[in-house]
Amino acid sequence: MSQPARSILYRGGVVHSPADPFAEALLVDDGVVAWIGSDDTASGLAARADRVVDLDGALVAPGFVDAHVHTMETGLSGQSVDLSASAGVRSLADALAALHLGARKLAAEDPSGEEVLLAFGWDELSWPERRAFTRSELDAACGGRPVYAARVDVHSAVVSSALGARAGAEGLPGWSEDGLVTVDAHHVVRDLAQDVTPVRRTRAYRWALEAWARQGVVSVHEMSAPHVDTRAGLTELMELTASAECGLPHVVAYRGELCETADDARALLAELPWLTGIGGDLNVDGSLGSRTAALRAPYSDLMAGPAGQAWYGELYLSAEEIANHLSAVTAVGRQAGFHVIGDRAMDEVILGLQVAAQVDGPGPLRAARHRVEHALFVDANALAALLLHGVSLSLQPAFDAAWGGTKGMYASRLGAVRAGALLPFADLAGAGVPLAFGSDTPVTPVDPWAGVRAAMNHEDPDQRVSARAAFRAHTRGGWRMAGHDSVGELRVGSPAHLAVWRAERLAVQSVPGRLTSWSEEARAGQPLLPDLSPDAGEPECLQTVRDGVVLYDTFD
Repeated sequence: MSQPARSILYRGGVVHSPADPFAEALLVDDGVVAWIGSDDTASGLAARADRVVDLDGALVAPGFVDAHVHTMETGLSGQSVDLSASAGVRSLADALAALHLGARKLAAEDPSGEEVLLAFGWDELSWPERRAFTRSELDAACGGRPVYAARVDVHSAVVSSALGARAGAEGLPGWSEDGLVTVDAHHVVRDLAQDVTPVRRTRAYRWALEAWARQGVVSVHEMSAPHVDTRAGLTELMELTASAECGLPHVVAYRGELCETADDARALLAELPWLTGIGGDLNVDGSLGSRTAALRAPYSDLMAGPAGQAWYGELYLSAEEIANHLSAVTAVGRQAGFHVIGDRAMDEVILGLQVAAQVDGPGPLRAARHRVEHALFVDANALAALLLHGVSLSLQPAFDAAWGGTKGMYASRLGAVRAGALLPFADLAGAGVPLAFGSDTPVTPVDPWAGVRAAMNHEDPDQRVSARAAFRAHTRGGWRMAGHDSVGELRVGSPAHLAVWRAERLAVQSVPGRLTSWSEEARAGQPLLPDLSPDAGEPECLQTVRDGVVLYDTFD
């Protein structure tokens, strides 16, 4: 547990503050920003500070908020077999070799062969074979052990024969004889695979939260749901992170359980009274990678579904269910939220919003500030409805960097024309839709600067946003979406949620391809950010601070 200094003076660097674009120093006192100004004045404050940090040109900026995380899954994936390309898995053979090694290591700890081997992150489209491993290949590689190997989007998995039989998945919707499971079959095997001991659960939470603090993240929005974690687990997570003195990032809690009536919502809040929202990972549909996202037009690369017809994906919630949930959650003064990927799923949400507004009136619905997660497809009709009903969007720019554009996975699933219109960052920001950025970890890793860069470098130049706009969506935007409107900037009196960064250059790529200097930005009243152009190195996090408490530190 961290023991905070009562006051910390930062000097000799650059402070990202709209209150003073030329600021070089900052004083934190009792968990809030007490002063921002020049080094000359800072010298006179050094004697009163409990700690003085000489920045040597480093940048002090608002800490990042990741507006969509799955803490337990991330912690489990970090301690499981990593099948991602970043771990060196670049082929089907690499994946089977990694799984074989993981099974051997687990056998040393669990000779009984009963414990489930967990693996995450495979993407068959990045392999030369362009296919997933099969159940028989998995059985052979892992010696018959129960294995859950989730695809990168965690909406499908390949499971071993032992795990499929133990979970009773055979014959359920989404079961395939080759071991690839989706929808109901995937849900039952995932529930079994993630039924871990309390000790392992706590270890997973801590692993993830500590890793995020090292990335300059001071707050996360936990998207809990029955298929992701238990209510008891969410309670433990909130207790673990209740105050800054725990030394871990702040957590905003969402629980994705469908409510039909306000009484349903009240019953949930009676058990989990600190919920910010009832929703988040409340899935209207699935994912494009697993072909479970609900589409208006069929998938381009799978024209025949299970019965030989064109395949449009899966719709998990109807407009009626969405409208009932919106009304129920609005009545108890909480946010509702939905996982929405496909355009048909977005249509269903828009219809649900319209029905709820007719029943309850547009004012209460708008005041609740409901949210939609992911929102890859936002056409003109959807944009108008989202604005009308005051809906915020929680987006993952890394999705676009990993799978977007006219040559990525989205294009293989949808065709280049449809894929090119996804995640229209500039249209959304320009229209005034409230945006917050996140990672959906473990789907993509927590790497906030990569998220900022991705939003700046959409393949369509007209959909790129400035570094400043992307940074605000990844900092202040996350606080505002959770109802903390006065948090997320470094101003006198604001909570001291900050991170310190070493960067090669401090310049702002306001529009990709055009750098502006410190003086130019300052004259315009805009504080600096690290240069994120392709030839610049990655910013290095030196320190992360929540409410004045140091969570991660390289200065000592």
